[in-house]
Amino acid sequence: MIPSSLFLAHGSPMLAIEDTEYARFLGTLAEGLRPKAIVIFTAHWESEITTVSSSDAVYETIYDFGGFPDELYEVRYNARGSSVVAGLVTERLQAVGIPVRRDTERGLDHGSWTLLHRMYPQADIPVVQVSVNPDLPPKEQFRIGEALRGLNRDEILVIGSGVTVHNLRMLRWGQSTPETWAVEFDDWLLKRLEEKDYESLFRYAELAPHARQAVPRAEHFVPFFIALGAGQEGGEPEVIHRSYDLGTLSYLSLQQA
Repeated sequence: MIPSSLFLAHGSPMLAIEDTEYARFLGTLAEGLRPKAIVIFTAHWESEITTVSSSDAVYETIYDFGGFPDELYEVRYNARGSSVVAGLVTERLQAVGIPVRRDTERGLDHGSWTLLHRMYPQADIPVVQVSVNPDLPPKEQFRIGEALRGLNRDEILVIGSGVTVHNLRMLRWGQSTPETWAVEFDDWLLKRLEEKDYESLFRYAELAPHARQAVPRAEHFVPFFIALGAGQEGGEPEVIHRSYDLGTLSYLSLQQA
């Protein structure tokens, strides 16, 4: 059975080539998960209006980063799009009054392809990439995801690709143990999820401990709310992975049945 949604941390682009605990987890996760198509909201595609990749062509692999080893720039993720699934996503969003645009040119950014390269290295599952608008309030992000509830019944997997704790200025290079404040922020999120206290989650910026440190800008966090909204009503998100890198970078990942 395809889950309603996943929230997956994409962390550093080095995820695509490094043999890490999290990279191995993604491979294992995909072994029992074979959707007919993937819809992925990526933190690295921002637009004021929700925009949906809508071509059937093979995507270009976008290297939207610099200063990494040459090996990383040699990775190609040659997945195709799906205009049919893109049309379904567009219709679902428009039906609830969410403005949508379609895009037939943009490639896959590293918020998408680094994860998918680890999960489905053969790139043989169609992918529809969707943009995020970090300026929308969390409740509206949730509503975007909510519009896509039930796509798993058609064996379409919805993924929110981001990070809960993402502050590049506060990375601790070479540090393997997490900073206390980063753990406390994630703990607060998980406690609110356990209590199904979504109203507090929507007000995380004022209520969560260390929110300004964890989320200095919302683009990496909003996929969390989109994935949450796409989950089955009444369902409880399950932690499927939790680890930290560089002291503060969270790899917390969730699944909703």
